[in-house]
Amino acid sequence: MQNNKVVLIVIDALRFDTACTHMGFLHHLVERQVAARYKICAEVPSLSRPLYETILTGTPPIVHGVTSNMTVRLSTQKSVFHVAKEHGLSTAASAYHWVSELYNRAPFNYMEDRLQLDTQLPIDNGLFYFEDHYPDSHVFADAAWLMDQKQPDFLYIHPMNVDDDGHKFTADSAQYRNRVLAMDALLSLFIPKCMAQGYEVIVTADHGMTSDGNHGGTTHEDRHVPLFVISDSVKAGIKEGIISQLQIAPLCCHLLNMEPADDMVPLLLEGMYTAKEV
Repeated sequence: MQNNKVVLIVIDALRFDTACTHMGFLHHLVERQVAARYKICAEVPSLSRPLYETILTGTPPIVHGVTSNMTVRLSTQKSVFHVAKEHGLSTAASAYHWVSELYNRAPFNYMEDRLQLDTQLPIDNGLFYFEDHYPDSHVFADAAWLMDQKQPDFLYIHPMNVDDDGHKFTADSAQYRNRVLAMDALLSLFIPKCMAQGYEVIVTADHGMTSDGNHGGTTHEDRHVPLFVISDSVKAGIKEGIISQLQIAPLCCHLLNMEPADDMVPLLLEGMYTAKEV
């Protein structure tokens, strides 16, 4: 079976409701039957580092043990990066340095680890940043370089400015909403590039953001985030109900035509086509 190529974009702190009201391009794709939209319930604690690990390993914090942003160590689980490498696929990431600390090297050395190219690590090629205000436009430019120069089978992209503005100004602010609009504009340039190069695309978030300018709790504002999927394997349109964040890792494996890791939950996503139907 031929392997598909997948781009996973995790927009830090993108709330579900704000995504629904301020991401016009993504909803254009939904309306034109190109993308599917789901509502995800994030695991708790609704913090960044634990949920990066949850998204990429399909396991909850009580299993993977990354229960705090202060847990600085390599992952002990088998992530999508690990599974891809086992299947002979290439991997890449344009992401915050905590992702490098989970899968390549920990702790992150600011003078040595920003550019990690042609490694023998779970992330073959990584361009990592370490300032929360590092421009989202640069994150996608880095990702475009990786796509063009390294042609990875699995590309992980993680922009931070929505989270940064949420902390500075709260989710109930023009700055936060306008940053989401700006993210949608970047996606309107980047997603067509992905599709032209044969990639299937997943867009989601780790957690949300509250009117207090924070996250970590159990409210809908903390936990409800979007999931957009552009794939021939997923029926387009708006899906009802709420699904678990644990579904993202096995979804990535499915789209890459790989068996998921043993600790990942079964993929039970409404709108999935079977091989016979595709």
